[in-house]
Amino acid sequence: MLKILFNYFIFPGFIFLSILGMFVSWVDRKVTARVQWRLGPPILQPFYDLRKLLLKETIIPKQGNTLLFVLSPVLSLLSVILVSNILVLTYLYPQRSFMGDMIVVIYLLLIPALTTIIGASASFNPLSSLGASREIKLILSYELPFILALLVPIIRSHSILLGDIIRFQQSSGSFASSLSGMLAFAVALLCMHAKIGLVPFDLAEAETELAGGVSIEYSGPLLAFWKLSKMMMLIVAPVFLIVAFLAGGGITGFIIKFLLITVAFILIKNTNPRVRIDQAMRFFWGPVAILGFVSVLLALMGF
Repeated sequence: MLKILFNYFIFPGFIFLSILGMFVSWVDRKVTARVQWRLGPPILQPFYDLRKLLLKETIIPKQGNTLLFVLSPVLSLLSVILVSNILVLTYLYPQRSFMGDMIVVIYLLLIPALTTIIGASASFNPLSSLGASREIKLILSYELPFILALLVPIIRSHSILLGDIIRFQQSSGSFASSLSGMLAFAVALLCMHAKIGLVPFDLAEAETELAGGVSIEYSGPLLAFWKLSKMMMLIVAPVFLIVAFLAGGGITGFIIKFLLITVAFILIKNTNPRVRIDQAMRFFWGPVAILGFVSVLLALMGF
């Protein structure tokens, strides 16, 4: 019991994930600022931002559904911590993998987006509702190619267990070194970028259009939970991609792959303007989904 609590709250759970998430968030903001010829924030700025929010008052919309409004950011945070636990512990100890863990992780990765929709709808704010509508369409867009991409490691390893997928790559090389794995990795990378809600897929918040959209009514600790969840997703997304497509290579290799994926996220974010929701849907249902289908066919043919 003590070990479970340690894993959930200390490593690789809440505290470890919070510190690393704030650091990666700072790197993202710093690089973005330097690209725009600005100095950028100090390294502790994400911590100062969260502390400021935690000390502020939480305001609940009078006309909204209080229970759903409060529970949504809490559930989002808990699901991100849980998925981080599963991914990191499975990577360190593949033999601890449990039946259906890949499916559990896919569901857990979907919860932050679903709670965003529920929380926004519970506020009864028109701009929040518009942001929630965009988030629903975005989920419908990227989930199909995301699932197609994940079929490749399942087909190649003949298993749906994350532990088997990791062990297969450790003995036979990472899936991303094959043609089907390379395409599937690119598809999954774009889908994870949209899951995190980074530019150009930050349609649900869209600061300049919706003034925050789905999070416009949130303040104080509840807003801090949303922001911390997004910071943690900057850790969970690269770890998931490494587990599914780039496993093997020891701790040093893991850190290098993590940094490269993080750089890819930052590059995509800083070199593309925000797209409209119809453009995002055409993008994911068009070229990205086609690439996903092609990667599955190639995996079935053994490439």
